[in-house]
Amino acid sequence: MDEDRWHSHITIDLIARVLNRSIFHPFVAWLVPLCLRAVATPYAAPEFSASCFWASIVTLATVAAYLDRRIAYGVPRQVDWDHEVVVITGGASGLGKIMAEMYGMRGASVAILDVQKPSKESEGLSGVHFYPCDVGDAGAVEKGSVQIAKDLGQPTILINNAGIVHGKPLLDLTPAELQRNFNINLLSHFHTIRAFLPGMLESQQGRGGTIVTVSSVLGKLGASHLSDYTAAKAGLIAMHASLRAELASRNAPPGAQNIRTILVTPGQLNTSLFAKVVPPSPFFGPVVEPVELARDIVRMVDAGESGEISLPLYARWIDWMQILPAGMQRLARWVSGVDRAMEASGRSSKNVSKSGTG
Repeated sequence: MDEDRWHSHITIDLIARVLNRSIFHPFVAWLVPLCLRAVATPYAAPEFSASCFWASIVTLATVAAYLDRRIAYGVPRQVDWDHEVVVITGGASGLGKIMAEMYGMRGASVAILDVQKPSKESEGLSGVHFYPCDVGDAGAVEKGSVQIAKDLGQPTILINNAGIVHGKPLLDLTPAELQRNFNINLLSHFHTIRAFLPGMLESQQGRGGTIVTVSSVLGKLGASHLSDYTAAKAGLIAMHASLRAELASRNAPPGAQNIRTILVTPGQLNTSLFAKVVPPSPFFGPVVEPVELARDIVRMVDAGESGEISLPLYARWIDWMQILPAGMQRLARWVSGVDRAMEASGRSSKNVSKSGTG
């Protein structure tokens, strides 16, 4: 089988990671001229001049990227795990469960909001608190937030991860399915932010908080058989941008400067949400392992930073597709197979998958 061949694990993302840790890394780039000088290469030698030029370009690009992040998102907030309380929606399975396990193994205060209770086979979930809650119901979220604050303290990290998929053509979707889709995939984010953000703004000692919005690259692309899902995910991207603008505005409430926001737009995840979908191009669009994405989210939350996380590599640059002429965009969609993937999965119209995102 192809997946057993050595080259089946080589993807453009793997190549990019290797390059970023070698010739595109400032430290490694400067090792080359240093090694040349160590063997007495003259300063005027072409290879020495070229290596210094390359190392300078890489260093300037790295510094520029750092300054760009600081200008866009400001300085990180101080994360104190003696006082942090993490809330994860959809934490009973998939990506949410992995993040709950990561924080649970640290002994952090973690609350899961989900309609199904997670199994406790993982040691990381032994100390995690579960609150049965339909996050699409504003009243249930408000009730859950009060109980969490009473049991664990005021939440400071909110990871909005809950999601569902129907995988049907638009005309096959029932009104009930449409309502459920938007309740879980979109409105739940409004409910949880309205419930937990006020406490973050009023947190003592200016600790602030972090809000993670788990959307999808499909919110930027759209896809056949996923009109309801992609519409909700596109709404999350717009909501996140608007929230950032409100927190940074002149009339923002006190404490808004201490709130950090993270937007997550992954491609296809290896979870039950799109388990039957075969990626059209495993090299250019590999399936993302939830552990890998969870690690990046946890790392940025721990650093107290705002920002965007997009995996795999193409998800970071997909916005550029919009500048192509309409005919080129259609050709790109046909080549990528994005509109054939869900249809080819053979998903039953009665099956609804629940997980983090995709």
